[in-house]
Amino acid sequence: MSGSYDDSVGVEVSSDSFWEVGNYKRTVKRIDDGHRLCSDLMNCIHERARIEKTYAQQLTEWAKRWKQLVEKGPQYGTVEKAWHAVMSEAEKVSELHLDIKSALMNEDFEKIKNWQKEAFHKQMMGGFKETKEAEDGYRKAQKPWAKKLKEVEAAKKAYHAACKEEKLAISREMNSKADPALNPEQLKKLQDKVEKSKQDVLKTKEKYEKSLKDLDHVTPQYMENMEQVFEQCQQFEEKRLRFFREVLLEVQKHLDLSNDVSYKNIYRELEQNIKTADAIEDLRWFRANHGPGMSMNWPQFEEWSADFNRTLSRREKKKASDGVTLTGVNQTGDQALQHTKHSSHLSVPSNTVQSLQSSYNPFEDEDDTGSTVSEKEDNKIKNVSSSEKNQSYPTEWSDEESSNPFSSTDANGDTNPFDEDASPAMEVRVRALYDYEGQEHDELSFKAGDELTKTEDEDEQGWCKGRLDNGQVGLYPANYVEAIQ
Repeated sequence: MSGSYDDSVGVEVSSDSFWEVGNYKRTVKRIDDGHRLCSDLMNCIHERARIEKTYAQQLTEWAKRWKQLVEKGPQYGTVEKAWHAVMSEAEKVSELHLDIKSALMNEDFEKIKNWQKEAFHKQMMGGFKETKEAEDGYRKAQKPWAKKLKEVEAAKKAYHAACKEEKLAISREMNSKADPALNPEQLKKLQDKVEKSKQDVLKTKEKYEKSLKDLDHVTPQYMENMEQVFEQCQQFEEKRLRFFREVLLEVQKHLDLSNDVSYKNIYRELEQNIKTADAIEDLRWFRANHGPGMSMNWPQFEEWSADFNRTLSRREKKKASDGVTLTGVNQTGDQALQHTKHSSHLSVPSNTVQSLQSSYNPFEDEDDTGSTVSEKEDNKIKNVSSSEKNQSYPTEWSDEESSNPFSSTDANGDTNPFDEDASPAMEVRVRALYDYEGQEHDELSFKAGDELTKTEDEDEQGWCKGRLDNGQVGLYPANYVEAIQ
């Protein structure tokens, strides 16, 4: 009979107590939950590692993009270096977060994975060996007590049924005494039934009390056996809890950058680089390189020369590398001046005047035929990109300046900078990053966000040739636009 015993049949669980039959299953389920929690913790760490990797990549991309923007932008001097230090900080922090990602995956994740594999052993038929051992231990400890409990429930049910029958028999007997139609024989049967029901009540009560005593007798042993199995489950769970605590502390150490010496050094270095920014030094540098502190080749009288009796195109000016030669010509169409082939030359070192526009002849001849010459001068200063920061501001001469004391009143016209033969280039649509106001007649003007077409690639000076949507063609700084993807 014991071999076919099922502790879940015929017994109603009356409370939620651990001692009730079958309620041990919660502690058994905790073992399966432990395995699932290991998987959950691994997924948690894996997601955090992915976040760290993504953040590191975003920091690197951000630093790279803004380094290029600052380099091509108008900022200069020590403040530019301080600005670059912020991007350097991002690159270093990015490396630290990649280290965090590696530590989370290579150490913490793998540690949990290995512990889970060692702590939980899968069976061929499904489930875990540890779960089955706990289930069998509880069933074995509960089986004798559950059997006695089943007997107690049966005895209680029989006793309560006997009590009910006794009450009905007494009630029938009382009613029969008031009924004159009943004969004495029938009345005697009712009395016998009452007597029999009373005896049944006594027998069932005695059996009920005996079954309770038997149950009380096995209860201590039942509790002891259940405690032993429960303690085994507690010890297994304690190992898991302690392991989780250990792993989470290691995760905390990997995530906590506040105690990382290299992390502190990054911001200590960043602070030092920012504090080294000196406004006075930057202003002094700008004055010397782009302001009144620059050297100047002031105009001097130069005899006319046939070799320079034409206007240099912008492309020809770019070819000057080691030095710039300034020549002056003074000639009108009404005067037949005798000229000599001697002309004064001023050599300017390339490290002093890097802008190729400085090679403009301030006294250029506008007409190649020699009939009329216009001497031009224009003191406008161009906006320069950061690629031209170490160059002197270029000046170009235009006969549109009516106040130019060196211009001739009978000049024939301006030189078209686009008359030269240009090598064909693929047209590219670009978008303006900043506002730009053309400083000369051959330059385009646009607002940030405007779109235009680039017709020629960037030259050595950082200028591109393009066309606005209204058809206007001209030059613009290459670093003021970006290609439309």
